Amino acid sequence: MPVQTEAPYQAPTLLVVDDRQENLVAMEALLENSAWQVRSAASGEAALRCLLENEVELVLLDVQMPEMDGFEVARLMRGTPRTRFTPIIFVSAIAQTQDAVLKGYASGAVDFILKPFDPQVLRHKIRALLVHEQSRRELQQLTQQLERAQAFNASVLANAAEGILVVDEQGCIQFANPAVAQMLQGVTADLEGTALMSYLQQPGLPVRWQDSEFYRYWQRGETRRVHDINLHTFTGELLPVTLSFSPLTGLQRSMVVIVLDMSIERALHAQLASQAITDPLTGLLNRRGFNQALESLLARVVRSGKRIAVLYLDLDGFKRINDSLGHAAGDQVLQYVAEQLRLCLRPYDILARVGGDEFTILLDSLVHPEYAAKIAEKLIQMISVRHRVDGVEVTLGASVGIASFPECGQDLEGLLRAADMAMYEAKRAGRQQYRFFSPEMNGRARSRLMLEESLRTAIEQNDFQLVYQPQIHLQTGRLRGFEALLRWQRAGVGTVSPGLFIPLLEETRLINQVGDWVFHTGVSQFLTLPPAFREQQILSLNVSPVQFSMPSLLDDLRRVLDLHQLDPAQLELEVTESALMHNLENTREQLQQLRRLGVRVAIDDFGTGYSSLAYLRHFELDTLKIDRLFIANMLESERDAAIVSSIIELGRNLGLEVIAEGVETLAQRNWLVSQNCAVMQGFLVAPGLPLAQAQNFPLTLDWQRLPYKPTP
Repeated sequence: MPVQTEAPYQAPTLLVVDDRQENLVAMEALLENSAWQVRSAASGEAALRCLLENEVELVLLDVQMPEMDGFEVARLMRGTPRTRFTPIIFVSAIAQTQDAVLKGYASGAVDFILKPFDPQVLRHKIRALLVHEQSRRELQQLTQQLERAQAFNASVLANAAEGILVVDEQGCIQFANPAVAQMLQGVTADLEGTALMSYLQQPGLPVRWQDSEFYRYWQRGETRRVHDINLHTFTGELLPVTLSFSPLTGLQRSMVVIVLDMSIERALHAQLASQAITDPLTGLLNRRGFNQALESLLARVVRSGKRIAVLYLDLDGFKRINDSLGHAAGDQVLQYVAEQLRLCLRPYDILARVGGDEFTILLDSLVHPEYAAKIAEKLIQMISVRHRVDGVEVTLGASVGIASFPECGQDLEGLLRAADMAMYEAKRAGRQQYRFFSPEMNGRARSRLMLEESLRTAIEQNDFQLVYQPQIHLQTGRLRGFEALLRWQRAGVGTVSPGLFIPLLEETRLINQVGDWVFHTGVSQFLTLPPAFREQQILSLNVSPVQFSMPSLLDDLRRVLDLHQLDPAQLELEVTESALMHNLENTREQLQQLRRLGVRVAIDDFGTGYSSLAYLRHFELDTLKIDRLFIANMLESERDAAIVSSIIELGRNLGLEVIAEGVETLAQRNWLVSQNCAVMQGFLVAPGLPLAQAQNFPLTLDWQRLPYKPTP
């Protein structure tokens, strides 16, 4: 039974009801007392409302009131469970007939007082009634507690999973709960009044109750538990149980016997043991079960000298299915994949699901490691087919890592780590393929781990910085703005290539934290430029695919713009083609919201990705940036020159500004001018400049004085 906590003391409340305000004021002054608190109501309706909203211990009720008199208020109080027993004292300034007084008592009043009255007498009556009301409430509370306790105890006994018997000093059953009757396949009436010894079966057990050890437990007042004993059921079967004997003290002279059905316990243990090593969705082994199987097999193959291999399989494209079709559809796919994997393996190979979309396979008794490669190919081929889920056809793929014993690891942890690293190598190589583990792969993994830790340290210590590369109008030499580029000076190493650390930031999801820093730092530093720079210039910031897909992108940008008071039209986000094409519907919605915010959007490295004219027609964009690879070769390659010329023409026809990246020579610049390209950036003008040097960059560039020499 839950422990009842004692509520903090509150002074009782008196409610004075009178339609005359002067009477209410007089009564409140008259009844002012620290032993209680006084509330007032100017009508019957107000009194009833107060009684519903507050705990009131006593009501002083005027008889003569308009609309609803005191008798009607009393009648309504007595008809409501909340106020049925609340004491009522009628107060009247007019001498009432005997019938009226009797009507007051009949409506539930405990007293009828005529004005004027003796205040001392009224206070004494109030105190007495409050004491009586408090006693009534306490008695009611105790009664309710007792009833709840009785109901609770009865419910516990009736619903207890364990069997409960009460046995008297003669060994006869006085009480049996439903659970023990069910165990014995009978009813409680069949047990009560019968001898406990008639149900017990154990080697050497005496027939008489007084000769049993159970009787001696009771005589000595001891509590004992007896294992390995059986009970005869009413159907003649034997039920293995554990019995716990506890004597009842005092005058009851009996004992409580708790009966635990051990057959149920054994079934539960078996079920729990199975659940502990089984994946509930697919019925395969889980990670624990696979590890146990691998450890057991390793113990055998170490002695026999056999070869084994561990395959680590991760599904390609499963997240897309889960996100688009829902988790129920994802579960169907996982069940389908599990069944396909079973069909590819030998009966004695071991298959497990160790994560969301991750599976492991243990290949036993391999003659050659090449056999593991054949199995991997078969697995990839079997999974990489179109599958219909909820009426939608989906395509999966699989990346597989292979680690063999003893070459790739000598123990469970080493083999699993090697197979996992090999699987990630397969993903980096393009997915839907397999890779064997190699020592070189282990070295790359260790280097990657060290780099990841260095990245986290760099974020904590604010080791990143921004440099600004000018963007120049080709015809006029006028400064368009700057592209902010992220740089990392790693202590003891020097400058780390963005091509190395930015993909790692994206993989570890640290890119969101760094991206937010780039937004705030880039905008705040941009606003430190001289006013002439800020008026018409554009700040370009790169947004990773991970950032672009985040629902919080709009809110993050809005906070940055509001905080630094930057005109949204001066901010341009550079997004790669691959980021735009990842989810066309979300991309369209994100671009529309950016357009409503007033921010410009540029496609970075245009021409190296999808380059679909369809999405250019549907997406709301502002700028195309031609990839530097085309610019570098356009004077030597007719094909690249044609591509660059086509992009420039395409941008002009679509009303998009075109920026050529990576311009390094005057010849490249002059050719772009001849093609009516709008803007350029590249080493011909300047690399990424520190903020101090960017602040001194000329608003209009002299093409005859190149390359530009930045002021230190």
